[in-house]
Amino acid sequence: MKAEQPQPVKYFIGALYSDAELLERAIAVCWESIGPVDSMGEPFPFDSTHYYDAEMGQPIYRKFFSFEALMDPGELGRLKNLCNEIEEEFSVEGSRRVNLDIGYLDLHKMILASAKYNGQKIYIGEGIYADPTLIFESGEFHAVENTFPDFKSGNYNPVFIEYRERLKQQLKALK
Repeated sequence: MKAEQPQPVKYFIGALYSDAELLERAIAVCWESIGPVDSMGEPFPFDSTHYYDAEMGQPIYRKFFSFEALMDPGELGRLKNLCNEIEEEFSVEGSRRVNLDIGYLDLHKMILASAKYNGQKIYIGEGIYADPTLIFESGEFHAVENTFPDFKSGNYNPVFIEYRERLKQQLKALK
């Protein structure tokens, strides 16, 4: 059987940051390196875990932004490594102040990229894993059992509903 080409997906970044100025500079590099941004959300307080406090300082926020162009889901590993390079560029004395969690959305799920292994993650090459995080079912997003606490809370679901609607419109325009 001949392999089927995947449908293009909507890429986004859920940035964690403790320095808003460095985040804005990192977003500008993402814009140049990945492409124009079509949606920029308001910041969410990141307080569901203290995992990043020692490295990033406090307070920490999460801000989502999505990219205008639809892309191949096979780009996830390359884009995560690019985001890791951007994080390093904006590190202060070896510590990140910006953490760029890139992922993508298709009509059925939301996937985050990760450089760390965990049971539900799938190795995709280039040292990167695809982490199934949210599943779209019965008109809403549901967290995968072992997902991150902040995604499990459902606080971000309206963002992903918005991205999914935009994706549907973009896919319709492609046909």
